[in-house]
Amino acid sequence: MNHAAAGLLILILAGVMNASFTLPMKYARRWAWENTWLAWTIFALLVLPPAVTAATVPHLGSIYHAVDANIIFEVIGFGAGWGVAQVFFGLAVDAIGIALTFSLVLGTSAAVGTLVPLLRLHPERLNTAAGHGVLAGVALVLAGVLVCAVAGRLREKALQMNAGAGRNTTLGLVLAILCGFGASFVNFGLAFGAPLVQSARQAGASSMNASNAVWLPLMLAGAAPNLLYCFWLLAKNRTAGRFSEGGAGHWALAFVMAVCWFGSTLLYGLSTVKLGPWGPILGWPLFMSLIVITASLLGMFTGEWKNSGAAPLRIQWAGVTLLVLAVFILAETSSSFS
Repeated sequence: MNHAAAGLLILILAGVMNASFTLPMKYARRWAWENTWLAWTIFALLVLPPAVTAATVPHLGSIYHAVDANIIFEVIGFGAGWGVAQVFFGLAVDAIGIALTFSLVLGTSAAVGTLVPLLRLHPERLNTAAGHGVLAGVALVLAGVLVCAVAGRLREKALQMNAGAGRNTTLGLVLAILCGFGASFVNFGLAFGAPLVQSARQAGASSMNASNAVWLPLMLAGAAPNLLYCFWLLAKNRTAGRFSEGGAGHWALAFVMAVCWFGSTLLYGLSTVKLGPWGPILGWPLFMSLIVITASLLGMFTGEWKNSGAAPLRIQWAGVTLLVLAVFILAETSSSFS
């Protein structure tokens, strides 16, 4: 199996894990959203990144000392921006609903997270067959998520979950798009933090684990906005007392969420290594497409589209088909660089 094929398989697993990580929230019924999200933040952003990085990357101090401090500050900045985007996500969901927010966020993130590294790292390849393949794939990703957004909106209306009185739809749309920009900062951190990865390799880290040197500062920086938002919600909604109601079982569910999410992040980083120099460019839209495809299938299998009517489901399948086509185009483009 060549590196590109291995990278694609790893990426598929990463997409499935990322799309599935919120499933345990359905069973944490005694906690409010902010309880679960705070527990997830602690495990996924404060506990697992330092533990995994310390176990897999030797000589961490010398690695960060050997790299230009501006690179580290860039990664930290991208992490903080991503953390703010997570807050915007929660606010957008409250304004326009989960389905529309999810599609707008992933569509914007796929486009921005792909095109910016392409223009910054490989501008000379934009007007080539490979560059055209990337642009075509991104265009299909955008088309697919927009079709899924239409399906999600129709589903919400059918289930009487569309935005009602007191909701600011315009603000929700703006926040969702801003969140999409911020969500792509994870990919920016990996793409522009390449010197950290190279430094980790020189210090003895394997190619599988070298990207952990980027994830550590990025995730720690991303934790701050999430923690502040959760603490604010706990105080506003007076839900801090619910931590004692869920018991160890709810904490275990949050830990499973963290393992799935952070595990998918690690696998995404590994897949970009396997895909070669174009990994962060080709891998990101593939990753976003696989998340939407998997989330759509999980939603159908768990009954989220029940009683929504035939039309929304048909439109959703059309959107998923476009995303599958995008995956094939981007996969073919990646194989040409193996």
